Amino acid sequence: MRKPIIAGNWKMNNTASEGVALVKAIAPLVENANCDVVVCVPAIDIPAVSEALKGTNIKLGAENVHFAAKGAYTGEISAAMLLEYGVEYVIIGHSERRQYFAETDETVNKRTLTALNAGLTPIVCIGESLEERETGKTEAVLATQIKEGLKDIEDITKIVIAYEPVWAIGTGKTATAEQANETIAYIRKTVGEMFCPHCAAALRIQYGGSMNAGNCKELMAMPEIDGGLIGGASLKAPDFAAIVNFDK
Repeated sequence: MRKPIIAGNWKMNNTASEGVALVKAIAPLVENANCDVVVCVPAIDIPAVSEALKGTNIKLGAENVHFAAKGAYTGEISAAMLLEYGVEYVIIGHSERRQYFAETDETVNKRTLTALNAGLTPIVCIGESLEERETGKTEAVLATQIKEGLKDIEDITKIVIAYEPVWAIGTGKTATAEQANETIAYIRKTVGEMFCPHCAAALRIQYGGSMNAGNCKELMAMPEIDGGLIGGASLKAPDFAAIVNFDK
């Protein structure tokens, strides 16, 4: 059985003090969760939020990590910097990083390998645009992202994949539960062919396209969906808690 994982992606929201207030509001609402709970926060919030999460069941995640250990990479964050503050998860290859900051499958792969080598759990994002879906290219796009972004990984079960249809992020649009399940089944099949079916069966794959309190139960009822990477709904304690407690 794959344990579900619900991860909040705050994106560029919340000052440190706002972030502390938010996790303090979330913590009592999710203390009996039957899933792994993660909040992925802006780098500048990590020290304060790390302290606020002590004694809770919420794990700390970052929104990015660089592939170099150190050096002349102005504005970047290394794995060692994250580890010092108790970060356990890191989002890699989010569609916004690909769209606005020139992330490629190659850099996603390098960052993922670096995170794994440091003992972090990467949440690797993949997904297609609306044009790619409408022109029947979804499977080809995802296959390329998987084969290029995940190559050379020794144990695929040590990562989490987030399937995020780009057309359903921040738009209010959501893939139907059946569409999401079907596409994630294809992702699992492709991973199985690349690594091994047993490994693919153990791999956790989230849905990351506008999951919210209203649709989480339907999405989480699908056999292939193992959780959610939550954007806007993770910024409101009641909404995020409702998703975490989808089975109650």
